[in-house]
Formats: sequence, structure tokens, C-alpha cells
Amino acid sequence: VQLQASGGGLVQVGGSLRLSCTASGTIFRINDMGWYRQAPGKQREVVASITSRGVINYADSVKGRFTISRDNAKNTVYLQKNSLNLEDTAVYYCNSQIEYTLGYWAMYWGQGTLVTVSS
Repeated sequence: VQLQASGGGLVQVGGSLRLSCTASGTIFRINDMGWYRQAPGKQREVVASITSRGVINYADSVKGRFTISRDNAKNTVYLQKNSLNLEDTAVYYCNSQIEYTLGYWAMYWGQGTLVTVSS
């Protein structure tokens, strides 16, 4: 199983970006999917998560600006980021709880995609 993230890049303050992350390989079922980020010199922190039933949670710092969604048919989770500010600069990682063999689950991480917000 692999998670492939994409969509990072350079954007100005106030701009928008959309991140995507697709799971591939032998997948029986996907439970929670989410996004984390790690800014320079800081610990990795959760940004948003979404369960298989669509229950969503956001970090306080992104509420009202970021939107997480998923397409279960495509095994893909998205993160729409609006009103970006300098503090959103970070490497963004997706993760997913995946049943890779019937009855066996594991947490997988994507490779990270860099988002740089410039003034």
C-alpha cells in the first residue's frame, strides 16, 4: 500500500491550494484519512481528519479556511486550503488507516508535499 500526495507549491498570502492524496495497492477498506503538517523547527501537527462515515475534525488554526473531503471510490482524500497565511508554510503529510488484508489494519503515510506561502 502506498499513499501519493500532490498539490503543494508556492502561493502568496491569501491564496489557495488544493492537496490530494491517493492510496493504492491491495486495499480492502479505508477508515480514517487525514492531513498533518510540519513547519520548520516545529513538531508535526494534525490539520484535519475525516472518517469513513464523513465525520470531520479540524485544528483550530485552520477552521473556516481549510476543507477536507474524500472520494471513497478513488481512495483519495483532499485538502482545500483558502486564505493561506505565512504560518501555513509547512510540509503536508497525508495519512490513512487501511485494512490491507482482511482483518489487518495499519497506518500509512504519504511522502509529504511542501507548501510555501510568501508575502
